Amino acid sequence: MLFLRTPLAIAVVLSTWTGTALANNPLTLKTSVVNSNSLAQSQLRMVNASEILTDEELQLAQSATLGETVNQLPGVWGSSFGSGASRPVIRGMDAGRVKVLNNGIDSLDASTMSADHAVTIEPMFAERIEVLKGPATLLYGGGAIGGVVNVVDSKIPTQLPEKGYALDLQWQGNTVAKENLVKAGATLAQGPFALRIEGLKRDADPYRTAGRADGSHKRKQEGSYNDTNSFNIGTSWITDNGYTGIAYSRQANEYGLLAHEHGHCHTHGHGEHMHWHCGHHGHGHGHDHDHDEHGTPYIDMLQKRWDLRSEYDINLAGFEHIRFALGHTDYQHKEIEGAEVATQINNKATEARLELTHAPIAGWRGILGGQIVRKDFRNTGEEAYVPNTLTKNQALFIVEEYEQGNWRYELGARHEWQSIEVRKDLDIRNRPTKNKNHNGTSLSAGAVWQFVPEYSLASSISRSQRLPIADELYAFGPHAASRTIEQGNLSLDKETSHNIDLSLRKTQGFVTFNLTAYRNQVKDYIYAADTGDRPGAGYRVIQYRQNDATFNGLEGDVNFAFNTGTDLTLWGDHVRGKLKHDGHLARIPSARFGVRVKQRIQDNLTGHVSFTRVQKQDKLADFEQKTSGYNLLGAALVYDGNADAFNYQLFARADNLLNVKAREHTSWIKDQVQLPGRNFTAGIKVSF
Repeated sequence: MLFLRTPLAIAVVLSTWTGTALANNPLTLKTSVVNSNSLAQSQLRMVNASEILTDEELQLAQSATLGETVNQLPGVWGSSFGSGASRPVIRGMDAGRVKVLNNGIDSLDASTMSADHAVTIEPMFAERIEVLKGPATLLYGGGAIGGVVNVVDSKIPTQLPEKGYALDLQWQGNTVAKENLVKAGATLAQGPFALRIEGLKRDADPYRTAGRADGSHKRKQEGSYNDTNSFNIGTSWITDNGYTGIAYSRQANEYGLLAHEHGHCHTHGHGEHMHWHCGHHGHGHGHDHDHDEHGTPYIDMLQKRWDLRSEYDINLAGFEHIRFALGHTDYQHKEIEGAEVATQINNKATEARLELTHAPIAGWRGILGGQIVRKDFRNTGEEAYVPNTLTKNQALFIVEEYEQGNWRYELGARHEWQSIEVRKDLDIRNRPTKNKNHNGTSLSAGAVWQFVPEYSLASSISRSQRLPIADELYAFGPHAASRTIEQGNLSLDKETSHNIDLSLRKTQGFVTFNLTAYRNQVKDYIYAADTGDRPGAGYRVIQYRQNDATFNGLEGDVNFAFNTGTDLTLWGDHVRGKLKHDGHLARIPSARFGVRVKQRIQDNLTGHVSFTRVQKQDKLADFEQKTSGYNLLGAALVYDGNADAFNYQLFARADNLLNVKAREHTSWIKDQVQLPGRNFTAGIKVSF
């Protein structure tokens, strides 16, 4: 693609003629260590592509949902289901193909089941967000063939505050949704013990759109409000060799279901020959929420979570390091229409993982580990379209590295076993069903070659197997949030991905860049095919099927660091997802390219300007509608100051300054819902 070839050409040309200047004033790309890579490699030494959000970049990106927070990184989008729910989409893959982690443990919510279910990780608590792209992520699951997003926070302290305490306060608000957000946190230390307490409250009205919202005389997206209350408390015992800590989290979230169609669907016929008919309901009387005067359906979600983590340097039986993590959640949400609970979901889930880093053997250093996941899923109500299931998954994995001169090599293997037990012999529509067992093996190999001091070439190949999940196997019934009738498929088998990545990186100098090309061939790819059946009331019938698929893409960024305090970044991404002999895949992201300028105005004042061009998407699946291209213009100012007792930061950000109408092609509801219009955000952070 021209927008990626051009930065590469500029980078190569400029890096040639700036060599002399660099000898006197070398500049180096930040070499952040990636926590979600247990070999503790820097970004520049990893075989697979990665992105890290931290410091000022994270501050300006943080939003109410994780998908919205990361969707300006090359190769990463959000699934966009309004203000309350948006999962990351990596290289055109989402849901179960992208692992979302909190400090290395799965979010353990219901967000993989449907795009309208929120990820229960609060981005505003994040200290850094790491994105690993591609399937070379065997530490976390063969199913993560799209990638991994790991949100690192401080709810379990890992180091003692220097002064014995640390306090932080933040307020911010915006104009597009009249949002008010207050966040506070405190870390207290006594001897080797540390205590962390933090909380957040968000209150956001339905957001304003550019122009008129569909079907409304108002410039608001009906139902797009988001109210959140989150609380974390954690404590740790910290020594020179490591730490052991435990934390409890509680998150309550209420948000509207955009494009949710009131209606009732019923079947004719029997067994697999059932036919659906759907009709509209009246709007009902709503409920007491100030934002929902028209009775828009909404989700009332509550998750309680426990985390236990322990990590130590050791010298025992040939091992150097041990890491253990456990997470347990009690998740529930109620989908409320009018004054009644239409559907309720409960998911009790536990994940435990153990990793041991061994001392070098013949020059090879690596990690041996195991992982256990248990999910007890239950749902009731008129939209309980998936039967109650118990999913168990166990895995063993190994990742090894070897360094010699300018080369680093990496090998990995993972095998996992999965069983899904259905609670009844008949599903919710009285169709015969049965338990399913699958297992899969994933392998990867990669190398990084630093062929001259500031350049490196990284390549990885992998074979990853993803096991079908309960929704894909057993779903059968209406889902009003996405306006679909979903039909699972008991004959689904595991899908096998063969992926190759090639990355060129330049890490020092006036010009630095990171450019990646990839190809992912997936045998027996599982997808939700639109059958073309329209049973009424805006619903469509989708059926889970398998077919071979191919994903080809380019992504990258080029940075120019001027001595005047100006940083100029060009970035872009493009992915094409196609089925073998059967056209394009649905909801594949549009191609994008953009420019970001960061200017140091004074020692403590920084300005940012960004422009992003999102191309139209007309490479469509059957029965899919195209989305138009659009331009996004943004700007920000950040002022860092300090007083005698505390530091503070003032920030202001403007998004969609051109007030354009925009729709994300990755969204299930893109035909009915626009993105927010022009928005101004301002806030203050204070730390003691």
